[in-house]
Amino acid sequence: MSKRISIIGSGFSSLSASCYLAKAGHEVSVFEKNNTVGGRARQLVKDGFTFDIGPSWYWMPDIFEKFFNDFGKSTSDYYQLDKLSPAYKIFFSDEVITIGDHMDQICEEFERIEAGSSKPLRKFIAQAQDHYDIAINKVVLKPGISPFELVTKDTVTRVDRFFKTISQEVRKNFKNPKLISTLEFPVLFLGAKPSQTPSFYSFMNFADFGLGTWHPRGGMYEIIKAMKSLAESLGVTIHTNSNVEKINVENGKAVGITVNGITINSDVVLSGADYHHSETLLDTEYRQYSESYWEKRTFAPSSLLFYVGFDKKIKAIDHHNLFFDTSFENHAEEIYDDPKWPENPLFYVNFPSVTDKSMAPEGCETGFFLIPIAPGLEDTPELRQQYFDIIINRFENLTDQKVKDHILFKESFCVNDFVSEYNSYKGNAYGMANTLRQTAFLRPKLKSKKVDELYFTGQLTVPGPGVPPSLISGKLVADLINK
Repeated sequence: MSKRISIIGSGFSSLSASCYLAKAGHEVSVFEKNNTVGGRARQLVKDGFTFDIGPSWYWMPDIFEKFFNDFGKSTSDYYQLDKLSPAYKIFFSDEVITIGDHMDQICEEFERIEAGSSKPLRKFIAQAQDHYDIAINKVVLKPGISPFELVTKDTVTRVDRFFKTISQEVRKNFKNPKLISTLEFPVLFLGAKPSQTPSFYSFMNFADFGLGTWHPRGGMYEIIKAMKSLAESLGVTIHTNSNVEKINVENGKAVGITVNGITINSDVVLSGADYHHSETLLDTEYRQYSESYWEKRTFAPSSLLFYVGFDKKIKAIDHHNLFFDTSFENHAEEIYDDPKWPENPLFYVNFPSVTDKSMAPEGCETGFFLIPIAPGLEDTPELRQQYFDIIINRFENLTDQKVKDHILFKESFCVNDFVSEYNSYKGNAYGMANTLRQTAFLRPKLKSKKVDELYFTGQLTVPGPGVPPSLISGKLVADLINK
């Protein structure tokens, strides 16, 4: 039976859900408070430079392909993908590790750093592939309703991998601190310290070394454009500049939303906005989770981001670059254990114009700098500038070139912007971390326990942070609604 469904927000999970629900025959409307769709995956275009404001890594190409296949389409109907070679560089204080685009190259690089390390690496990645197959084909596709979803013949025989951590697994097999950092890095996408992340999540290492790093020509925003186009072709109506002020409930059932002061009646309400924020749109008695519940969760980091236009080509760098020339452990502590502005931050720089000429004017470079920080920190223009100076000086030293005098402009984005633009809890950038106590059925639910016909999707519910999980979250919630 066809239902009128109102969806709050237009990020990856909302757009994903809108497509599945429209395909099932429902009348679907999406309401986005900002002036463009995409949620955190928006775009900044300035003076011929194009920046992805949010996600900048394209991993797990199979998940994107599966999504479009569900509608008789392929990613190639909408955008062109290039596999990055090399995938990325990691700058340490005394040398650079280059991660190639296939295992043989990566093994060679590991051997260069630590003789004999390619053997445990191949074993570790084979196990990571095993985890990936189970996670992506079985575990991740469960709606997080019951602990028994995790009990399959595959997971039972690997139960220890939920109680060991990535850190233990990596350190058991590798002694070189640089290789340890290289292998612990991918789980940071899941939002928690490697020492708090179950070793089952090593499937991120297979996503990295096994499936490779890709780039959609024109940037990550091309995926949003593709999903918007698909949604509209399926009959979804998308409203921008539409701020949802309230979720309306009558007799314990969601009956619609209030948008810019106007009431929109609906049979089902689905929020892809920040979960904590979505619950503040309800009267107190209809909220499932208290403020103290959110207070106690482990949130993924926030970020200080800079979007910089350079008037020349930058040398010695690749598309993705990680600067691990300071202590990984200290910075992680300053994010998770003792939240404060980091003393010597690690940082990441993305130069998409290295591989994609369309993203910067000729002879110029588009640079996106990111420092992970604890959510909820004080955020001032002075602090932003102080940290820009820290990382740009280190960048110049490590790549042996002067770039400060070649900056045409820089824009920044930090905690305050995550709150004002995305209603993000404490200004987090990636939702709620995937720790053991926040995995699967232990995450906030897709379906409200207190209000009928009210559902949630996105990074704070199942399966978790990241772009591919958000696409899956949209599918899971659409399946629940269709049932």
